[in-house]
Amino acid sequence: MGFRHGSWNVFLNLLLFMFLHGSCQSIKLSSGGEDDHHNQMVSDAHIEMVVHHDHHHHQGHHMMMDDPSVIVFFTFDDLKVGNTIPIHFPKRDPSSSPHFLPRKEAESLPFSSQELPSLLRFFSFSPQSPQSIAMEETLKDCERNPAIGETKLCATSLESMLDFARGVLGFNHVSNIQSVSTIHLTKSDILFQNFTIMDFSEYNAASKIVPCHSMPYPFAVFYCHYQVGENRVFKVFLKGENGDRVEAVAVCHLDTSNWSQTHVAFQVLGTEPGSSSVCHFFPADHLVWIPSTPALN
Repeated sequence: MGFRHGSWNVFLNLLLFMFLHGSCQSIKLSSGGEDDHHNQMVSDAHIEMVVHHDHHHHQGHHMMMDDPSVIVFFTFDDLKVGNTIPIHFPKRDPSSSPHFLPRKEAESLPFSSQELPSLLRFFSFSPQSPQSIAMEETLKDCERNPAIGETKLCATSLESMLDFARGVLGFNHVSNIQSVSTIHLTKSDILFQNFTIMDFSEYNAASKIVPCHSMPYPFAVFYCHYQVGENRVFKVFLKGENGDRVEAVAVCHLDTSNWSQTHVAFQVLGTEPGSSSVCHFFPADHLVWIPSTPALN
């Protein structure tokens, strides 16, 4: 079976639609009935950030037993047709995610944890609400110092995300880059199950990639970054034990020697920094920017 390859212009058109139809009023996170969904977004975003940051607290085995959402990791050696691995896939529809603001409007708003009280008043969120906690976590993640060998940006507009990705990848035009993202081919409510690798192909990204992770915020914010080292990007066709089918984007980091000893990935995999690769799957509303060249089969 062939894979559908997300070209830059298809995804760009989707983002432009979100960008053109978004407004501060329409993208406010509601209170009440959506709190549970928003809390899940906070948890999922935190797990994605854990992939790339050293945390100062130890996350032990008990956390992994209580929180299956950390089960997104595997090693490069696991990437074999026929292998079955447990995976947690948060079910989020990118089309229902918060919209981008126009760049000028986004840049007119403060984006700082010091300005959180005024931001909460602006968006009409009460302190200690799920939305307030989510915003604070996002702002702190964006203000955290980059990891060793990391270049990062929290993109608050479509233009800033494209400028960052284009600059890191070394191109003058956005037509030279493309985004790839996970596609759920079937619908189900099961978040965690065993998946069998049916097929996979590698994108020719020449190790230089820009992953962008959606962050919980009243308007679209993506944590985009580049990590020095050998990185490989794959499109992996998965079949779940309940029949779910997913075309998943996976990134493999082959050099983990500079990662923290307490990184949750090593606890999930039972490995240590530098002893093996760390690979992980991307949720559907996250993406990876790579040069716009065909994937290798």
